[in-house]
Amino acid sequence: MYRFIFNRIKPIIPKISQTEMIALRSGGVAIDRDIFSGKFKLNDLKKKVDLDYDKDLIDYITPSVIKSVNKLNKNGNYDFKYHRDVMKILGKHKFLGFIIDQELGGNKKSIINQGKVLTKIASYNPALGISTMVPNSLGPGELLLHYGTEEQKDKYLEGLTCGKYIPCFGLTGPNNGSDATGNIDTGVVLEDTNGTRFIEVTIDKRYITLAPIANLVGVAFNLTDPNNLLKEGEEGVTLALLERGFPGLEQTTYHKPLNVDFPNGTLKGTLRIPLDKIIGGEKMAGNGWKMLMECLSVGRAISLPCSANGGNLTGTFGMYHYINHRNQFKIPIHKMEGVREKFMDMLINTWLINANITYTNHMLDTGKKPAVISAIMKQQATERGRTILNHGMDIYAGSGIIVGPNNFMEKFYLSAPIGITVEGSNTLTRSLMIFGQGLNNAHSHIFDLFLSFMKDDIKMFETNFKKMMGHVTRNYFKTLVSRNNNNEVKNLENNIVRFANLSNFIAVLGGKIKSKQMLSGLMADIVSNIYLAHGLIWYDSNHDSKFTPITKLCLKYLNIDTENKINMVIANYPNMLKLPLMLTRTKPRYMELEEYNRLYENLDSNNIIEHLEEMIYFEEDDIIGKMKKLSNLDIESEEYQELYQDVISVGENQINKEIVVTDKW
Repeated sequence: MYRFIFNRIKPIIPKISQTEMIALRSGGVAIDRDIFSGKFKLNDLKKKVDLDYDKDLIDYITPSVIKSVNKLNKNGNYDFKYHRDVMKILGKHKFLGFIIDQELGGNKKSIINQGKVLTKIASYNPALGISTMVPNSLGPGELLLHYGTEEQKDKYLEGLTCGKYIPCFGLTGPNNGSDATGNIDTGVVLEDTNGTRFIEVTIDKRYITLAPIANLVGVAFNLTDPNNLLKEGEEGVTLALLERGFPGLEQTTYHKPLNVDFPNGTLKGTLRIPLDKIIGGEKMAGNGWKMLMECLSVGRAISLPCSANGGNLTGTFGMYHYINHRNQFKIPIHKMEGVREKFMDMLINTWLINANITYTNHMLDTGKKPAVISAIMKQQATERGRTILNHGMDIYAGSGIIVGPNNFMEKFYLSAPIGITVEGSNTLTRSLMIFGQGLNNAHSHIFDLFLSFMKDDIKMFETNFKKMMGHVTRNYFKTLVSRNNNNEVKNLENNIVRFANLSNFIAVLGGKIKSKQMLSGLMADIVSNIYLAHGLIWYDSNHDSKFTPITKLCLKYLNIDTENKINMVIANYPNMLKLPLMLTRTKPRYMELEEYNRLYENLDSNNIIEHLEEMIYFEEDDIIGKMKKLSNLDIESEEYQELYQDVISVGENQINKEIVVTDKW
């Protein structure tokens, strides 16, 4: 019987390349394993933990760094001397070595503290956040730390921490973007007349952050060895490390990513790279893709979410004060439900992301490296961040589209698409990676079944098929008896079972999953919502439940979206198993609009806005500081009226006096 089932299923198993397999199996698992299993461990979420905030680093040293950067002379956008000076300041305070152990000359900090620092920097200066982020994320530092030879570590790690070396990493080129190893630059192992082996490669890299000012350059290329000259390692993606001025290396052009002022540019040239320049030495030749994926499984969960979080927090905090004072139709605009609706959506999404960044970073600090959760956090933080900023721009209206000192939204609005695009575009991450990687990594039985087909092992298949059928039966019948009620925690538990059940049905599609990307994207949304709900409960528990009102509203917001999307997947399920799935649909639910009003009226008494303020940086004499000051003044006072007019003013530029305006025009 099992041979018959094996033969029927094997043809639908998708063909997966070696690079796809490495990507799908990179990193580890955490709570995502429970979610795919249909399990909800509420008691684990309510356990108190030591969050280990370094208040001196976050509240004093970080603001000092921001102020020092503010004092630098700047001749305009893309003044690369200015950017080198910025890196010197960051290096002086060892802000470039948060991932490097102290015994190696670094300034190792917990991931929670790294996240808090990045968030605070990005809340004031997104470009500075990017320049801080890159050396502490995917790049030469992390690659050296995990894979470098002792000689490479000794030479570069301490210098990376103090800013002696400014790193960049070149992977993306004109013909490989989200498909990172697609048509990547190709190098070949050759040997000169003296018997010295080297790699000859012509590189053409673009979108490389810090490239214009970097003096330590990582490059990735596909290595070939047609003459069998390698003594160790193998053909495949390989990573090398070069210093600025390496013969043939060109760092002569730069990009302007939406005029957000951080260094970004190109790496080009025809190079002859000695084998000892490979990160990790010759033995690591051909292992570059695995190295990158293992690093990305952690770094992607930290840097981009925290950078987005800074803009989310400041945008929401600033908009709260703006709508409380800005008058239209002779009333503060917060009294208009159309405005309040957009603001509350900003607040809910900001709260979701901030809570889950802390939750995820704590998880990473415990040593876990959950690749699926990393992808969820990157995609959700940047995508929800775009929604937050779009709403903020709508509310800020004319003030949001005029360039000037009072436009606090502009810098975040321009930065948002950058985070959405880099380190795997959100479209790819949502439609292919999150759910596809989850099935392979986090599901209890899928990968073992897949291996049994790869090995043509009937005994292995029989063992895991029995386990899989137990998983299917258990979750299907639990789904049939689950019912929604007014307890959103219980509704979350029901949705976890529904997701686990639905995942099993989607898995039956086999190779079609790769082409059914709308369904895969909806499944990614569902598992993302469920993960975010876990973080909400954990965050509230670890803040003594003082944020329960917003936690409840956010949880309901997520649950309703999850239930609707589960119903949508069922309605679009593409084969005859749709009939038993139809029995698991839920009755549609909707948010109660008055709940938004009730929470808004109690934001101050619940310390919610104050909590946002704790995580951002602003100065008293900038627009955010002025808007906050309005709240402390008597609305009838002259001082209030003068400051109010200052706050609502926009940028005005003087027309050249040489231009004469006449009636003839």
